[in-house]
Amino acid sequence: MLTPAIAAGMLMMGAQAGTEGAAASDPAAVAAPAPDAPAAPQAAAGGTPQVLVVPPPPVMPNLPGTDAPAAAAPQPGEIVVTGHSRPPPGDPLERLNEKSFQTVQAVDKAVLEPVAKAYNKGLPKPARKGLRNFFSNLQEPVVFLAYMLQFKPGKAMETVGRFTINTTLGVAGLFDVAKRKPFFLPYRPNGLANVLGYYGVGPGPYMYLPIVGPTTLRDIVGDTVDKLVVPFAVGKPFNEPKYVIPATILNQLGERAAFDETIQQIRSEENPYAYYRELYLKQRKAEIEALHGRTVEEPVTPVYGPGLGKAPPPETVPAPEPIPTPTP
Repeated sequence: MLTPAIAAGMLMMGAQAGTEGAAASDPAAVAAPAPDAPAAPQAAAGGTPQVLVVPPPPVMPNLPGTDAPAAAAPQPGEIVVTGHSRPPPGDPLERLNEKSFQTVQAVDKAVLEPVAKAYNKGLPKPARKGLRNFFSNLQEPVVFLAYMLQFKPGKAMETVGRFTINTTLGVAGLFDVAKRKPFFLPYRPNGLANVLGYYGVGPGPYMYLPIVGPTTLRDIVGDTVDKLVVPFAVGKPFNEPKYVIPATILNQLGERAAFDETIQQIRSEENPYAYYRELYLKQRKAEIEALHGRTVEEPVTPVYGPGLGKAPPPETVPAPEPIPTPTP
């Protein structure tokens, strides 16, 4: 039973002895180092050490001094993400404003425009103008206060005269008698927003808000205060819902009906939002300049107020600057 085990042990001992002998007779038969690991210097036969040449490390891409790989050209059907241009000065919320503008225009086309057209056809022009005169006359106390804050007592007294004449002779302001002979007192819109602009307060960021429409931070603050003056100063019925709600609807409907021709012109432009914004800002600038006795060179298309419906021909209205196309 032990004979096979003894024989196997003798064979293993013989194999080990043969390997040691071969190593002793041939030193070069020593196992070489791994290819990736640098070998330690070996002593040559004459005592001179061997010099091993280590290859330089491979060049990595996108490191300083190397060329970046060229970008592959987009293939048909691929989605290419590019950068966007910055919003124009004065309109930091351009994307949000444009979305609001598009939503309002969609609602206007579906609901308000048909109602405004029916309002224009169903109600005679003198009646429509009379309603607009009535609401303008209610704002004359605000105009008076604004002129006093601007230290223009002459214009303030003219406003008092207009209000008195139109409230009495004009049947509660339905007829603008004061602007005719022999009075010659035209309507001059004014308010807190104009007071702020008169004293150098900038318009602030432009906004397009539902119901309100185009405005700026300065204008929305001033217009809100203007609308609160009469209800707080006079009281009933101007602060009661039974008056406020129908009066607001009639006033806004009258403004929209008078604005119909101009809004059709705006919608025909290549960029209606930017065009509308430019028209509004130009009108506001012209009104502030007029308070200082200055005029603007560029023509103004009224987009609100008593001048609605008196737009100059389209060829006289300069188009806004084109919006640059975003580049990759």
